Amino acid sequence: MRRRLINSTLAVVLVVIAVFGVSLVIVETRTISNSAQERVDSEALRLISVVDSRLLEDERINPALLSQQIDSKRYALIEIPGRESLELGKRPTGSVIRSTAEGERGEQVTVEESSSAVTREVGRTLMIIGAVALLAIVSAVLLAVRQANKLTSPLTDLAETAERLGSGDPRPRHKRYGVPELDRVADVLDSSAERIARMLTAERRLAADASHQLRTPLTALSMRIEEISVTDDPDTVKEEANIALTQVERLTDVVERLLTNARDPRTGSAVVFDLDEVVKQQIEEWRPAYRSAGRAIVRSGKQGLRAVGTPGAVAQVLAALIENSLMHGGGTVALRTRVTGNQAVIEVTDEGPGVPPDLGARIFERTISGRNSTGIGLAVARDLAEADGGRLELLQQQPAVFALFLSRVALKRQEPERPVR
Repeated sequence: MRRRLINSTLAVVLVVIAVFGVSLVIVETRTISNSAQERVDSEALRLISVVDSRLLEDERINPALLSQQIDSKRYALIEIPGRESLELGKRPTGSVIRSTAEGERGEQVTVEESSSAVTREVGRTLMIIGAVALLAIVSAVLLAVRQANKLTSPLTDLAETAERLGSGDPRPRHKRYGVPELDRVADVLDSSAERIARMLTAERRLAADASHQLRTPLTALSMRIEEISVTDDPDTVKEEANIALTQVERLTDVVERLLTNARDPRTGSAVVFDLDEVVKQQIEEWRPAYRSAGRAIVRSGKQGLRAVGTPGAVAQVLAALIENSLMHGGGTVALRTRVTGNQAVIEVTDEGPGVPPDLGARIFERTISGRNSTGIGLAVARDLAEADGGRLELLQQQPAVFALFLSRVALKRQEPERPVR
């Protein structure tokens, strides 16, 4: 492309020079020839005027006086009837420029000049025109090279950017070139790079979230199956199987929720649900793990609350908070439900050391963890809560108090706060 741009520019310049150059040569040649002819005509008229005036006054024709009236390089022939012809200068040979003038008494003056002088002057003019044309060609080549570099260099950069996108490097370059068409292509490539980067980030996040969120339900399901395998009591088998089926349904809900958030985090499937059932189900699910750790999990607060949200997502948020307390907290874990304004609040607290002071609000950021954990659970929990229009906050660092705020619909029944074990 670079060579084509240079060749096309040079071709245009050569055509322009050929058209205008030939025209200029023709015009200049005619101008020089006409100018030389006019000079010869002028000298012939001047000589005949002098000869006429001398003849009228019957004065002698002085060759020295007449020689002063013409250029030394020209030749003049003066013919007077009844007298001898008078010659001035050396007669040129070859092609000449001639002018003849006649006087009132029949005298005749002929002035001649060699055409070689005109040829030399035309040659000098052609050299000047050629030099200007050569300068124009050199300037055109330099300009064409500059323009070609200005166009081909951005195209090379854009090709490298496209190749980087194809090789899996979606970083936008944000480089512009001052050419509207090329800048438009650069804008499109940068937009594509940003979209690809968001897609890759979403895929990586989905993989990390799925790995983290599925670990707990699968572990719980594994424990139920183990209990089924070691018991011979049909009632126990039936009970554990029902619980396992419930956990499978929750597992399915977790997968669907993760896929929904991966497509569009703003998309929710909020419904009105009984908050007591979700809290009770989480306590029953986590009680064996806490019992194995020598700890307890209890609930208290207002019961009969109905909230707006996705039950599976709320269960996952509570599971993340309960698991966080199991891993990083200590003592008894308490789930307390209360009402504030038009919101239902579920608080999860324990008797452990709490959140380190240097973490604070950063506890919900991905990869941020007080201990050697993934730092994903709380971030996913916050995203799930916000997808349903709720919010997850850290109300107190020491001891840690996490609160899930959900929109409240109506109060089914009011019962005094009492611990449930």
